[in-house]
Amino acid sequence: MSVQFAELAACVKTWGRELGFQQIGITDIDLSQHETRFLRWLAAGFHGQMAYMARHGIKRSRPAELVPGTVRVITGRMDYQPPEIAEPWGVLNRPDLGYISRYALGRDYHKVLRSRLQQLAERMAAAIGRFGYRVFVDSAPVLEKALAEKAGLGWIGKHSNLLDRRAGSWFFLGEIYVDLPLPVDKRTGVHCGRCTACLAICPTQAIVAPYQVDARRCISYHTIELHGPIPLEFRRAMGNRIYGCDDCQLVCPWNRFAQPAVEPDFRVRNGLDAPRLIDLFRWDEPEFLRRTEGSAIRRIGHERWLRNIAVALGNASHSPEVIAALRSRLTHSSDLVREHVSWALMNH
Repeated sequence: MSVQFAELAACVKTWGRELGFQQIGITDIDLSQHETRFLRWLAAGFHGQMAYMARHGIKRSRPAELVPGTVRVITGRMDYQPPEIAEPWGVLNRPDLGYISRYALGRDYHKVLRSRLQQLAERMAAAIGRFGYRVFVDSAPVLEKALAEKAGLGWIGKHSNLLDRRAGSWFFLGEIYVDLPLPVDKRTGVHCGRCTACLAICPTQAIVAPYQVDARRCISYHTIELHGPIPLEFRRAMGNRIYGCDDCQLVCPWNRFAQPAVEPDFRVRNGLDAPRLIDLFRWDEPEFLRRTEGSAIRRIGHERWLRNIAVALGNASHSPEVIAALRSRLTHSSDLVREHVSWALMNH
């Protein structure tokens, strides 16, 4: 079968929209400029304990070394901001509530995007016959933001997230590596200008310079990626953020144009957009597993869930209910939980 690649690329974008993506872009695999920046970031130690960032070496920035035969990458963008949600700053300003990053309020995005991208690849195969491909959704050494930027889905902002003038930054990315020489899309310009709102708002000054994030200072890193104790110097700044941190996105002017998610799977589950910390702290492990079934939150496990909430309760307003909740975990089997509970009690 003779493949008309320009026609196929147009079909891929149509099929992608039919599968729930707001935008599909296509790029080549030359990431040499991004590779240089990535290696400098690793050399500075900004990845902290995320050893997986360095484990695969340059495979992350050389798609054909990760998947031999790859010549193009198809990138999809899917909006995730829930349409009905508690006002974020209102939650952040209520120390009795817990703040969970907007991306984790619905179903685990890995499952949603991977399924849709697989369907897209299968639709391509149905049209042209077998071809080489592999689907990725934050699941392998892939420079997804760099690929999306090259594919015309936006630009990498000063906070290191991808931004689009029509969609802000509240969206997920996923990729299909293919061995088809599809026509590529043009990059967009960079539109941060002189704005430094994201640098100024960061509670722990993790954005150490424009376009440079030191994960070792980042609340998202501490609450999700870090397995051990949260450094003392950052606990007060965490406030009531118990899973991730959105401050740099919440303050970004481009997010005025962000659209609510149309994907039903990204709707808020279990009232986690404005939950009471004390209620969450009462969850035993079976309840935690039940309430976070199908959620990205489950990946941190019950122990780190309690660790994070203990810090937030340490930052909460003093009350007999808070003290009682913390004391109820003083004899927890985990050293990690007990240490953070003790710290929280000392703050009261």
